[in-house]
Amino acid sequence: MVVVHCHASSPYLRDPHHTALHYLLRRAPPSPPIIYATSPQPLSSSSPSAASTRRTLLVSIATTSFSSLILSPPSKSATNTEFFDLPNSGGVKALDLRVGTGATPVDGDQVAIHYYGRLAAKQGWRFDSTYDHKDSTGEPIPFVFTLGSGKVISGIESAVRSMQVGGTRRVIIPPSQGYQNTSQEPIPPNFFDRQRLFTTIFNPTRLGNGEGSTLGTLIFDIELISIRH
Repeated sequence: MVVVHCHASSPYLRDPHHTALHYLLRRAPPSPPIIYATSPQPLSSSSPSAASTRRTLLVSIATTSFSSLILSPPSKSATNTEFFDLPNSGGVKALDLRVGTGATPVDGDQVAIHYYGRLAAKQGWRFDSTYDHKDSTGEPIPFVFTLGSGKVISGIESAVRSMQVGGTRRVIIPPSQGYQNTSQEPIPPNFFDRQRLFTTIFNPTRLGNGEGSTLGTLIFDIELISIRH
């Protein structure tokens, strides 16, 4: 059980008839049963104003605590705390979750990556992950491709091209740099995931309604494992 003492110094909280306080009280849900707050000048427990004031304080505390949990900052190992535009990428935005210390690939290199792929149009639905592709020993199988070959969607090539081995990068890929057809890699091996992905991106009705600028937006977390020149 967590006990939080809040010293309400603001005159708004001591005045039960203040307009701002009544606005908060009308919108306040029932107080959480495990958090308590008291004032240095307690009102009578039988007073409706006292109960309402305590309820307002509890809601404020609970909301602040919950927000601090879900909006935690990126890891200290990341050099950027905000997304940035990758140069010459066609609008791909990147956030380095971990900066690698190894070599940087060039076109023609064979690179191995692990990734999580998510579809923004489906509330971030994860349509594929190399960590789910296991070999006979149960180890995840990385995705291997030749950089600059054009077989992989452009957004992934743009992201990997400026990474270092050992690094992890999150990228937001606009539709123009994502899947342009159903033969571009990486292709989800699961038939149902593959079908759901492509029927969403290439849905003719929604494309006709002008949703093409958002349907194919992809989010990838990419880890650069190795490079072979």
